[in-house]
Amino acid sequence: MAKEWILNSAMNRFQLNFKRNVGATSESIRQCEPKTVDEWQEYYFSKVRPKEHIIELGKKLYIKITEVIAAEVENITEQDCIDYMLQLVIDRTFDGYMTEIKTIYGQLERELGCKIEPAPDKWDRLFNVDFFIKIPDSVTEENKFIGLQIKPVNQGIQLSQIFKEKGLQLKTHKKFEQEFGGKVFFIFSSKANGKKVIMNPEVIDEIREEISRLEQQ
Repeated sequence: MAKEWILNSAMNRFQLNFKRNVGATSESIRQCEPKTVDEWQEYYFSKVRPKEHIIELGKKLYIKITEVIAAEVENITEQDCIDYMLQLVIDRTFDGYMTEIKTIYGQLERELGCKIEPAPDKWDRLFNVDFFIKIPDSVTEENKFIGLQIKPVNQGIQLSQIFKEKGLQLKTHKKFEQEFGGKVFFIFSSKANGKKVIMNPEVIDEIREEISRLEQQ
């Protein structure tokens, strides 16, 4: 299994299985319509690429593994491996998380047509709020605020976990509303067709209603 993984990884890295090297295999086998592997082999070597060509690719793969990759492996230190694991688990995970958050609140700003700002650290700790919308009050000159909490959701997180966490934070969100006048809204985000999307789009209308309510007070 380990040998196959090495062979496959090296083959893909050096693109030895690309169409320019092995031909259009998927199209060719459909044209051949073989009943046996022997029929396919005969067709491939006569119509697509000669056997000698594939043997040469195999020799090239061997050189890449035993010389190029082996030389690279020799230069890897224990510290390189430690640094890589730390970067993967901490830095890259955080960067991906922040990218998702920024993408979602960017969508919210466009939909709502108002400024969304990152919450102070104090608000995050006390009220579990990630972002806020400021609603100026021209009468009292005291601003009101709506809180937002963005929750990235992936397939490994069960909805029951999400709603359990939401339930635990309702008390802190109630305190936020009592102190700043506006409600706190959960925005669930996930990836669909390679893009970050808001999974509960109905929350946008709910936020609009809350903005309208606070502006009329």
